[in-house]
Amino acid sequence: MTRPPFGFGGPDRPDDEPDPNDPFGLSKMFGAGGADLFGQLQRLMSWSGGPVNWDLAREVADAALKENDRPVTAQETREIADAGRLADLWLDPVTTLPAAGPEPAAWSRTGWLEGTTAAWKQLIDPVAGRVTEAMGKALEQGLTGDNLPPEIAGMLGPSGLAGLGPNPFAGVMQQIGGLVFGAQVGQALGALAGEVLGTTEVGIPLGRSALLPANIAAFADGLEVPLDEVRLYLALREAAHQRLFVHVPWLKAHLYDAVDAYARGIEVDPAAIERAVGSFDPTSPEAVQEAFASGMFELEPTAAQQAALSRLETALALVEGWVDLVVDAAASKTLPHAVQLRETVRRRRATGGPAEQTFATLVGLELRPRRLREAAALWAALTEARGIGGRDGLWMHPDLLPGPSDLDDPTAWSGPGGRGRPATDWDAGLRALDKDFDGKLDDDAASAYGEDGDGPDGPPTQGPA
Repeated sequence: MTRPPFGFGGPDRPDDEPDPNDPFGLSKMFGAGGADLFGQLQRLMSWSGGPVNWDLAREVADAALKENDRPVTAQETREIADAGRLADLWLDPVTTLPAAGPEPAAWSRTGWLEGTTAAWKQLIDPVAGRVTEAMGKALEQGLTGDNLPPEIAGMLGPSGLAGLGPNPFAGVMQQIGGLVFGAQVGQALGALAGEVLGTTEVGIPLGRSALLPANIAAFADGLEVPLDEVRLYLALREAAHQRLFVHVPWLKAHLYDAVDAYARGIEVDPAAIERAVGSFDPTSPEAVQEAFASGMFELEPTAAQQAALSRLETALALVEGWVDLVVDAAASKTLPHAVQLRETVRRRRATGGPAEQTFATLVGLELRPRRLREAAALWAALTEARGIGGRDGLWMHPDLLPGPSDLDDPTAWSGPGGRGRPATDWDAGLRALDKDFDGKLDDDAASAYGEDGDGPDGPPTQGPA
């Protein structure tokens, strides 16, 4: 694994380096006063609502957005709705998947945060829970009364670990993990809210269809493409994603299950635990974060984790490749700058867009832009070989979809003899087989019984009445 799991890693960008005196960014929310800061820290440490302190996550994200968000105007709301309706009209001829519902909403950055938090909980909590569990078990196995740091021993009192009962570190790790996860999840979501263009750009469905006018305007700045064209192109992408996720009911669970399967294999290096606790100061948030990021999770992925990551990457590539192809088919003949916008979106993915940031920090998966292009090429080959209906029909079941190796040679997969070749016309085949069988039976009967129907020994014997 190339990166620590979500919540226990360092910042994603050089300019996101945390304040050494405030690694969780709490002073942005509660002020720089030391007494107040640690009072709020004590309150946050009492969280018991799961592996991620979502109250803290929301407060951190809100603090990050407070100075760079604005309400959506009525005109922007109309423009987004109009673009969504037109996008559905353009998509109807190029896919058999019907429109997914009402036109997209126009959301502010804060609105995106509010509208997607439930989905983030479902995605992140399994990973955070597994990390917290692994940390608690490793601490329980690696620490004894003899090697406890003085700070921890003093907090436990004369009875030491024995006074805490079974699983003594489970509660401690839940509180500390909730704090650390909450802070970094909040920072990550605050950053994503300032960049995402809609609710499907990360590659998974996060809520109802929506676009963010402020982020679209920032995205369009410098492209030398009219804003209404950019808005319509992004509405096409949003609508195509929504059609796929709404009308392929197994797809969302398939993606989430891959993340969960990866999380089940997360382990902690006991040797790193021993190294970390030697200088562990539970009264210092900075020391806590440094201890968690000190190599505890830098273990090689298990075979099961590698399979889960491969399944996740392939599914994300197939989703993005299908959307890329369908949107290009809808826009290329009508939208003047469709080719430029397509390449701009691809470059955005290649240089680390929101989807890449999400899965790199969540499960350490570095999405490969080459895979997205290969997937688009595969869907194009399938369209040529099977038509639009045959191509879209592969989404009926996950077993029908191409696998990781199929992306390496899209033409071979969809061509003659490949697993993705056009389906056999079974009805026509059965009719031909039936005709051949009947003809052979007639010939055999004529040979055996003669043209008058008598057998070789005369007419057939009449059985008993």
